[in-house]
Amino acid sequence: MCGIIGIIGRTAVAPKLVDALKRLEYRGYDSAGVATLVNGHIERRRAEGKLVNLEALLAAEPLAGTIGIGHTRWATHGKPSERNAHPIATDRVAIVHNGIIENFQELKDELLAEGRTFDSDTDTEVVAQLLTSYLKHQMSPEEAMGKAMQRLRGAFALVALFNGRHDLLLGARRGSSLAVGYGEGEMYIGTDALALAPFTRRVTYLEDDDWVVLKGDGCTILQGDTVVKREIRESGISDTMMGKGNHRHFMLKEIHEQPAVIGDTLHTYLAPATRSVSLPELPFDWNKVSRLTITACGTACFAGMVAKYWFEKLARLAVEVEVASELRYREPPLPEAGVCIAVSQSGETIDTLAALRYAKLHGQTILSVVNVPESAISRESHVVLPTLAGPEIGVASTKAFTTQLVVLLAAAIAAGRARGTLSSADEDRLTHAMIEVPAQVNEVLNKERTYRRIAEEILAPARDVLYLGRGLSFPIALEGALKLKEISYIHAEGYAGGEMKHGPIALIDEAVPVVVLAPSDPIFDKIASNFEQVRARGGRAILLSDAAGTARLGNDAAAAITLPTVDPIVAPIVYSVSVQLLAYHTAVAKGTDVDQPRNLAKSVTVE
Repeated sequence: MCGIIGIIGRTAVAPKLVDALKRLEYRGYDSAGVATLVNGHIERRRAEGKLVNLEALLAAEPLAGTIGIGHTRWATHGKPSERNAHPIATDRVAIVHNGIIENFQELKDELLAEGRTFDSDTDTEVVAQLLTSYLKHQMSPEEAMGKAMQRLRGAFALVALFNGRHDLLLGARRGSSLAVGYGEGEMYIGTDALALAPFTRRVTYLEDDDWVVLKGDGCTILQGDTVVKREIRESGISDTMMGKGNHRHFMLKEIHEQPAVIGDTLHTYLAPATRSVSLPELPFDWNKVSRLTITACGTACFAGMVAKYWFEKLARLAVEVEVASELRYREPPLPEAGVCIAVSQSGETIDTLAALRYAKLHGQTILSVVNVPESAISRESHVVLPTLAGPEIGVASTKAFTTQLVVLLAAAIAAGRARGTLSSADEDRLTHAMIEVPAQVNEVLNKERTYRRIAEEILAPARDVLYLGRGLSFPIALEGALKLKEISYIHAEGYAGGEMKHGPIALIDEAVPVVVLAPSDPIFDKIASNFEQVRARGGRAILLSDAAGTARLGNDAAAAITLPTVDPIVAPIVYSVSVQLLAYHTAVAKGTDVDQPRNLAKSVTVE
């Protein structure tokens, strides 16, 4: 959430700032703005709503200047409005900020007592006012930023532009991502490599409590008063990755990329010669692991729930799945020789990062599953198992989720083999099943017209939808309901099929569609019984099953989609794509903003 870009250039930067902000729209925002220095003075253009509004403003009131900062804001303190849009400025400094200043009220009271006046409702303004106060006490911008870093509490990324300084930007990070880009006679700073991709692939990722002095010919990175060195890396992200191709939305493009990225991820974790699972060297012995704790948020947490079934079944290893935002506040006891798996698409999710730190502090070995190898979660883990989903722009996660599942299944198979609970024959069967998944996902994608029809005729008119699944399909029911909520704004809930009679059955009538996930697995008869209970109460069941399941139940469903017959272990991966398509086409039918649904952000970096 919130996107930051700063440029010290040689030509007018306002168009470049807007171009970079477009690449950060995926993070979620409700206002946007840019600021440059014009004849030494800070000039701003800000607008509520989408970037098109800012572009219209800049067309009417162009902004000159070869140095500037830009921002897409996701409101935390103060409602979305032009008044609260970033950059936030005084007469001496303009600030863009991602995160939350936790002690803003304390600092604001100090600054008000000093006689400073505030023009916005944001916590960000205390940073601008604090720096201005220091500048008026004859500090240099660098001295002011160094002192401010000592006063600020919370998780944040900041970039500051100073009146009269055409050659200087200052940045700082604590908990929120910030990267520096190196150009030819130009310097850049932004939220991540995606923002910098149009300008450079030479990137340095700042670490917690780093602050950086950018000038046109380079930068100096400090921790406190000490100059530190950070590696310059060649980013693998190119500007060509950012397009929609021939697809209407990024989300649809990313759904259709799943056969390829699942295949890429499989090639990383399956040894080509033997087709056996091959993981990086791990700093622990699976035989000595006392318990796994999997922690994540949102969709990634549902991936963790699927992994719990896999690890417990294949490796006979006890697993707890913890919602990351609750873990550290609950202060659970964590056992000796425990391993914590942190799952995150961005690798910057603040709640997951905090849960990781709690687990690390309590002696757990940290294994992370992330899509961004340079992220904070990656850097703070003992070992990283990367997904190879590539950039995911749509806010609702699709290909990142299915590649997380692939990586977690590979890890569960490796654990089962190491612990002697999985035979060579079973490993061969499971790895063969994994290899077939890309082709099976292609089969799902080939029935898109059917998903569109069901979405338009049954789901889009509904106010409430239920999803039912049992065993490995239960977390996918939860994920299907979440996807529908996220992008179509229809109220939806997922339930374990056996729980339906303990309350949710009261909701079932002809106006409430029920999506039933029913792969042919050892508990198919149980979910079939739940399907019949839905029918008996007039519910309109949408059946997702394979040929055998459709033959048995399809005639009694309001709609049925026949999915490939798969090994039950990999069914969650294949069925995930099915619920993604249902959600996508329902959202399109309702006319919502599929890629940037209201109130949501891609990378959640505030509590």
